[in-house]
Amino acid sequence: MRAAATLACLLLLAATGAGQEAAQPPAPSQAEGLTLDDAIRLALANNRSIKVDAYSRTIARANLLAAHGQFDPAITFSRSYSESYTSTLTTADSGFLPPATLIQADNYALALEGIMPWGLTYSIGGTSQNQRGTYNGFANNFQTFGGIQVRQPLLRGFGLGANLLNVRIAKADRAISDWQYRQTVIDTVTRVVIAYSNLSLMYEYLSTAQRTRDGAARLLAENEKRFKVGSISANDVTSARARTALREQSVLVAEQAVRDSDNQLRALMGESSFANDGPLLTIAPAVVPEIDVQAARDLQKAYAQRPDYQQARLVLDKSRYSASAAVNQMLPQVNFVGSYGYAGQGSSLEASRRMVSDRDNRYYSAGVEVSVPITFAAGRGKARAARLQRLQAEAGVRRLEEDIALNVAAAANQIETTRKRVAATRAARELNEQLLQAELTRLQAGTGSTFNVLYQQDLLSQADSQYFQALADQRQAAATYEQVIGTTLEDYHITLTDK
Repeated sequence: MRAAATLACLLLLAATGAGQEAAQPPAPSQAEGLTLDDAIRLALANNRSIKVDAYSRTIARANLLAAHGQFDPAITFSRSYSESYTSTLTTADSGFLPPATLIQADNYALALEGIMPWGLTYSIGGTSQNQRGTYNGFANNFQTFGGIQVRQPLLRGFGLGANLLNVRIAKADRAISDWQYRQTVIDTVTRVVIAYSNLSLMYEYLSTAQRTRDGAARLLAENEKRFKVGSISANDVTSARARTALREQSVLVAEQAVRDSDNQLRALMGESSFANDGPLLTIAPAVVPEIDVQAARDLQKAYAQRPDYQQARLVLDKSRYSASAAVNQMLPQVNFVGSYGYAGQGSSLEASRRMVSDRDNRYYSAGVEVSVPITFAAGRGKARAARLQRLQAEAGVRRLEEDIALNVAAAANQIETTRKRVAATRAARELNEQLLQAELTRLQAGTGSTFNVLYQQDLLSQADSQYFQALADQRQAAATYEQVIGTTLEDYHITLTDK
């Protein structure tokens, strides 16, 4: 009876430790260690996915700068020389070929040129040509013009929509890159939260496995003592020894799971080397955040804050810009061309230029250029493709809205389901603890058996694992819900800087 009482006390201590409300984690999680906020901060600073995606924002801004650059004026200078030979008579006219007339020309041009957002191209500057030849004894004859020349599309290429297409698309791409970066940060933070929760769960699994193994080892030691005095059979000793070995294997599996989870969290925080025997992360206990679920309100939040939805809307805007520009390209090419300035002519460049600066000879011109494609096949094809792309983008936005509504509803249901699971598994732990204590009482009274105690210990261990898993699932459900409605950064007080 004294041996049975001693055994019962040992088992009761093991069962009481296994059935506490929050299992005592192993040494790494008992000490003050890495908090979830610390893990998130390290991931934001070092995670490679975030660093890689940050380049997309810088590239998009560079592309926008390049798109604006098409309207930058440019100073152009040209210098050319040409020779031509002409003859006014033929052998049929006079019976002989007269000497050809040689004409030499030097051309100079200096101008400030550019294009305006509504399609007007301009050139402000001057040109000068010195034409001479045998007809004038190769005497210099400079003809100079100074003023402005313009070309304004009246149909195709007219307006802001046709000429700002690249700028508008580049602006949309810049905004898309910002939302993509935001999505990367949200996904990374969510993975860190889940990885941190999983590491905490693995520590709890390990703690449970160690307690169960230690309890089986104590039972084995006590049974060996009782077998020596003949109070139990050899089968009881063998059963305890087999169960101890099995639980030792569970500890090894749990230790490896802790190591794997530790490496996953380290990878998210930017580490690149992972030792199999190095020290493990010491973390603070993971907690379940309070989530106020209001599906209707949160659905509107998701539409306003989810990066993928905002990207889809920006893609739709791009398709609308392209469709509008494609319609413009179906129009005939009708351009107004004109110039206004002053002309000069003299035997020297200085003399002809002075006539321009003195405004002696006013010069202007005006006209129209017209080009009408015969079939408009290219324009019609591009316009049709652009219209279909716009319809495709609109359908994509509507489909995404449906997916978001479904995701929000599913995530909200998961929050409620995990809450109920935690309550149910907590009750199951309490009931299994009572059953184990009842078996211990029967064993103490001499009416129980080693097998029943070991069996109830296994049931309590399973109940512990299910409870810890339910808590981890509840933490993951909370992180997923924040990700689904797009409030992860706000909930963790993360502000993204504009670059």
